[in-house]
Amino acid sequence: MATTITPDFEAQTLARLQTLTGNPAAGFRDGQLEAIHDLVADRARVLCVQRTGWGKSGVYFVATSLLRAQGAGPTLIVSPLLALMRNQIAGAERLGLRARTINSTNRDDWDEIRAGLAGDSVDLLLISPERLNNPRFRDEMLPLFASSVGLLVIDEAHCISDWGHDFRPDYRRVKDMLSALPPQVAVLGTTATANDRVVSDVLEQLGVGVGAGEGAAGNDAEALRSYRGPLGRSSLRLETLELPRPAERLAWLVERLPQLPGSGIVYTLTKRDAEQVASFLVANGISALAYSGEQETERRIEAEERLLRNEVKALVATSALGMGYDKADLEFVVHYQAPGSVVSYYQQVGRAGRGVESAEVVLLRGSEDRRIQDFFIEQAFPAREKVEAVLEELRVASASGSGRTSRELMAVVNLGAGRIEAMLKILDVEGAVMRDGTRWRAVEGSEWTYDGDRYAQITALRREEQAAMAAFGVDGRCLMRVLQEELDDPAPADCGRCSVCAGPRYAAPPSAALVEQAQRHLRSRPIVLEQRKMAPDPGGTMRKIPVDALVEPGWALARFGDGGWWPAIERGLNAGQVDDEVVAGLVEALKRGGARPAWVTSVPSAAHGAAVDRLSEAVAQQLGVPCLRLLERCDARPPQREMANAAQQAANVRGAFAVVGQPPAGVGVLVDDRRLSGFTLAMTGGQLRRAGAEAVVPLTLATLG
Repeated sequence: MATTITPDFEAQTLARLQTLTGNPAAGFRDGQLEAIHDLVADRARVLCVQRTGWGKSGVYFVATSLLRAQGAGPTLIVSPLLALMRNQIAGAERLGLRARTINSTNRDDWDEIRAGLAGDSVDLLLISPERLNNPRFRDEMLPLFASSVGLLVIDEAHCISDWGHDFRPDYRRVKDMLSALPPQVAVLGTTATANDRVVSDVLEQLGVGVGAGEGAAGNDAEALRSYRGPLGRSSLRLETLELPRPAERLAWLVERLPQLPGSGIVYTLTKRDAEQVASFLVANGISALAYSGEQETERRIEAEERLLRNEVKALVATSALGMGYDKADLEFVVHYQAPGSVVSYYQQVGRAGRGVESAEVVLLRGSEDRRIQDFFIEQAFPAREKVEAVLEELRVASASGSGRTSRELMAVVNLGAGRIEAMLKILDVEGAVMRDGTRWRAVEGSEWTYDGDRYAQITALRREEQAAMAAFGVDGRCLMRVLQEELDDPAPADCGRCSVCAGPRYAAPPSAALVEQAQRHLRSRPIVLEQRKMAPDPGGTMRKIPVDALVEPGWALARFGDGGWWPAIERGLNAGQVDDEVVAGLVEALKRGGARPAWVTSVPSAAHGAAVDRLSEAVAQQLGVPCLRLLERCDARPPQREMANAAQQAANVRGAFAVVGQPPAGVGVLVDDRRLSGFTLAMTGGQLRRAGAEAVVPLTLATLG
């Protein structure tokens, strides 16, 4: 049974909270003191589902300080992002806590940190969930915590649930940690984005008994006690706008960002869009930086800190700048595209308005939103037959003692590298396979089965979330109320401030001249097609392409789905003949690249053969060189877009084309309608080289990457 909070405990706790915040007038938010007391006095398991800015980190920092003062062991925090870790270490140091982190960027410090744990000179250790899957961490670090940890914190606990918007398989290892901990160890889960279904699943994943209610939960000190507060954000003013064309949204940003107070974040769905938006803002005198998870850690840290210091108007970021980024005076969040769920949207807009009275939040909807959302939804767990093919290959390999690398598995199953790695990670966590260095093996005797019903239910849920996001702002409901209801807030209410409640502020269309400038910007830079120097052999092993079969770097006019050339390209391919301006754009790309072609040929296209023939003839005519028929298709193959990895893509091209003419002297241009994998151009160009072509420059209307 929960114990009574004494005045002395409350005074000690408040003093630490004021030190942590640097505010001598700070007081407790509803549930904060009770949650800290549950952890420190009762060593209970606690789940805090509270809005961003409520003070969830304050609960575990203050609890750690109090527990350490009582002689308890160090705190272990499982936290998903490095940005979050850096902020948390700074917060811990304000309370005099000795905080360290173990992540992929500081491997040289691991031995020193382990010694600090053994010597009890570390108060708080932050790790990413990926560390839980690292054999060295599990073997060397985890046993130290199993015997001495005082508090386990699972930050962003919704990541445990595959029903949540940001499920991460490595979080499933938390169950292993819990089973290794003594029963008296306190456990805290925190999140701002968990609806009823996710909360229920978190309880299941943590192995906690069902039936915990609000507040203290019965007589069992191990029972989960949950504190769920209202999720409405009175500092945020929400608005949505329909601007289908990317050029319209770019123009809106250039017009409106200078009018918005302070600094903020512009969210995009892809790295490419983040870079494109940032470059247009900079070109129009607005200080902006692109930010994505693919950037080097040092570059991301620098961008975060420049925004913290208000040295840039905006970071143009993917979802990598999300959970845990803490800038109290962030005064706006604009979405260049809509995320796939209202819950994801709530998590991202929660970056704004934490320490200011008012912040502007604007969603700009684009025509490409659904296509990009569909891509992410379809990257869910693969079909049964593909999983079983991987498992069977691993069973055979394991029986011979060899195992398989993920690249070798790509020759067996038509899945991309990222999806195979994600599949193997889930199979690893669920006990079907295990990693052995760089190789994977099947676990002998595993009783794992493919849970097709659950995967289908999750996909259906993602579609429901997508539909709810599509209705956001167009169904007449208060925008803040919608966010609260999607998160099962116990007390949703109309906000009285959003564009639905109080009318729009930003509905005026952007300047037509600026839209035209944005359109030119989107068309201004042809894409360099890097020279492909490696290709998989029939067994899937990557090999160097021989020098006499290498093609040159080439050019593409557009990327699939972009707002520049793509609409005209798509229209032309569907009509069977591309516009003259598209041809001129291709020729200009060649000239800018310094190519001096002597002839033009094309890859025979199964889907757009007539259009490609006419295109290559038009390019040759503008260049003043002959157009030759040097290649023919000699075997029908599936569309290359259906091939998901390099091994399958190369195999799909191998033997499909033949050289039917002698390439003349000089540099040749090899025209294709689209570049998906790059292997069609690389391998047919290689055939032309082997047939005597001096050099081959690929030229394509559009590229996937």
